[in-house]
Amino acid sequence: MIYVLAAIGALTIAVLMWKAFGPVSAGPERPGPRQAPIAPDDDPEFLRRLDEQQRKSRPSEDD
Repeated sequence: MIYVLAAIGALTIAVLMWKAFGPVSAGPERPGPRQAPIAPDDDPEFLRRLDEQQRKSRPSEDD
């Protein structure tokens, strides 16, 4: 029984030490997780520029 209590105590101390001195969570001094890159076909800015380039490159159909 004493070994079980000792194991629980050691585990509790280990968790507290991990929380105190382990990896730092994101705060003001560290940026948060990066945003996933947007696929080109989902990026409205990319689609707008692509449309403008296509309009400039093809001759006017009215002529």
